[in-house]
Amino acid sequence: MKEKSKLNSNKLLINNNLLFINSEIGRLKRVLLHEPGEEINNLTPKYLEELLFDDIPWLPLAKAEHQVFAKAFKDNGIEVVYLVDLISEVLKDEIVKEEFIKDFINDLGNIPTHQEKEIYDYLMSIKDSKKLVKKCMSGIKKNELYKDKKEMKLDDYVNTSIFVTDPMPNLYFTRDPFTIINNGVSINSMYSKTRKRETIFAKYIFKYHKDYKNTDIYYNRDDKYNIEGGDICVLSDKCLIVGVSERTSAYAIEKLAHRLFFDFFTSYDTILAFHIPKARTFMHLDTIFSQVDYDKFTIHKSCYDKMEVYELKKDNISNKIITKKLNKKLELILEDQLHKKITLIPCGGKDSINSDREQWSDGSNCFCIAPGVVIAYERNDITNKLLTKHGIKVISIPSSELSRGRGGPRCMSMPLYREQI
Repeated sequence: MKEKSKLNSNKLLINNNLLFINSEIGRLKRVLLHEPGEEINNLTPKYLEELLFDDIPWLPLAKAEHQVFAKAFKDNGIEVVYLVDLISEVLKDEIVKEEFIKDFINDLGNIPTHQEKEIYDYLMSIKDSKKLVKKCMSGIKKNELYKDKKEMKLDDYVNTSIFVTDPMPNLYFTRDPFTIINNGVSINSMYSKTRKRETIFAKYIFKYHKDYKNTDIYYNRDDKYNIEGGDICVLSDKCLIVGVSERTSAYAIEKLAHRLFFDFFTSYDTILAFHIPKARTFMHLDTIFSQVDYDKFTIHKSCYDKMEVYELKKDNISNKIITKKLNKKLELILEDQLHKKITLIPCGGKDSINSDREQWSDGSNCFCIAPGVVIAYERNDITNKLLTKHGIKVISIPSSELSRGRGGPRCMSMPLYREQI
């Protein structure tokens, strides 16, 4: 026991200038983004539901909006790291590249043997690692795989899909595939088939990247139960909040709790499980609830009375997790953890129409870059005015195309390092 604890403390020293998240509001120093690419252009109406989109963003404007988003970080002294760059650095190693491609093909599921070989040969032929990564993200079309129809088999003819590997259009929501917790990481087991494939990039970054390969992995992409980053809120170095939602199961939260409490000797002793309605509108906890200052949170008022809160507490005597329902108002539950009076700021204000409209366009999903400073979509003007009224500095960004993917600034950002508060 003591030897393992010492080993973990050494890992913290290795990564302490690269990965550290023990709050939602500490001053942000480094963030991971993914600028929308050709995977967005490969969306078609036929596959919108399967690929978890309600509409098709116009890529040129989506990219321009995302560049404004990235500039907001840079203008505030925050280093921006791109997913494509991290994984392409890893895949410059030919041995790792081959392992990755085999893994990528395995993730596709039950595909014909001849197609596996064609995909393998095609991807291995791409010499530039960044081009390889972008092709894996954007999807491979049949007419790219086969130079002429003589190479096609019966299945290739009768399968009417344009793609042999689907695009990954949700990648610009970097929040969900993995989550930094203190100095470790949860590589999340995603809910939907289309998003499960996204976590392969996290797997290879944390397995092989020179800066991140020594990181403790608290949860893994192959774990049975689903959990996604939009449901994970790092409240402090003692307490996590995790949403029981459409995309995160109670079983996953219990498993994560056990690993944090007993397997990795972390400082965490409490997880608050927020049970929210299971609906597309409220797909993750951060679509209705986000921290914006030491003592302030956004909240979608229609979920306030429906939310149930459960406490998972580490019991050091029995080495078990004690679970109980908390029959208190949300503000009081948060006050017990943060030891200060809490203010909840309603998304869209008190009017139900404004509230529902701005929640749908991610008014609650603003992203805190320092205590009392947030990035938010400019379209949510009522929520933004309320935040300002409560002393929050709002950096607003355009979002006519980015918001079509049903995710806001918090969804689009994976914090890698925050200052301790």
